[in-house]
Amino acid sequence: MAEQIGQIVRSVAGHDKSELFCVVGQRDGYLLLANGKQRKAASPKLKKPGHVQPLDQGAFDHPVIRKLQNKETVSDRELRSALAAFKGGNHAWQKTI
Repeated sequence: MAEQIGQIVRSVAGHDKSELFCVVGQRDGYLLLANGKQRKAASPKLKKPGHVQPLDQGAFDHPVIRKLQNKETVSDRELRSALAAFKGGNHAWQKTI
């Protein structure tokens, strides 16, 4: 399994189908998913990699994604902010020159 921490994924199976999540970790072949709302960072959802669809993040480089990839802790508020920015294409957190 490739390193997927920090990847934004869409659930394709289960009662949370079509919801967006961020991969906050991996354990025993499962992905640990959180979105800061229904699934908090402190109690992430375990889901099989085949039950999620990795989304093309393109140039999306949110500070929260970098924190996750550096194995730093993130708050639920930060997760919600990153997912909202991804959904809306809102890149206001980036400084423009």
